[in-house]
Amino acid sequence: MFLQRSAVAVARRAAVSAPALRRSIATTAVRRNAVPDQPKIKTLSEIKSDEDLIGPGARVGTVPTDIEQATGLERLEILGKMEGVDIFDMRPLDASRLGTLQNPVMVRSAGEEQYAGCTGVPADSHNVIWLTMTRERPVERCPECGSVYKMEYVGPEDDHHHYHNPYGLEEPKTFANYVKPEYW
Repeated sequence: MFLQRSAVAVARRAAVSAPALRRSIATTAVRRNAVPDQPKIKTLSEIKSDEDLIGPGARVGTVPTDIEQATGLERLEILGKMEGVDIFDMRPLDASRLGTLQNPVMVRSAGEEQYAGCTGVPADSHNVIWLTMTRERPVERCPECGSVYKMEYVGPEDDHHHYHNPYGLEEPKTFANYVKPEYW
């Protein structure tokens, strides 16, 4: 009986480890290189204009991959990740120190406004408080811990997507509007 059990176990192991039944995981790259009519995907250094950020699409009868169908900023991000470049700088902010007016925590932004979540100093000492910085008002202070954040605009100088106030509404007032300048 012991011999029967061990023979069955050996047969199971032999069937699973047979080389003919193994499947290679890296077959996609082999198949992609085997297709001669596949359009060339541009690298990050070859991107010069907005037209370069339009994907080639998939061949007829196939399902497109992310790199084939992505366009615009999504395509730029994927191309950057393929080359090891973090396009949108998704690293967390410096939470090891308290930002001051003389030395604020810098937040890079390519848009008109940027949101930053403050969790206090040291990190996670209070709940997340979201601060909004704009190009017109780049400095914000956390009301809980007092840490100062400053937006550094890194986008194009002639950005045509900025907000125009068509109704002449004034910007909402915050507590910072009523604090005396000497307390800053």
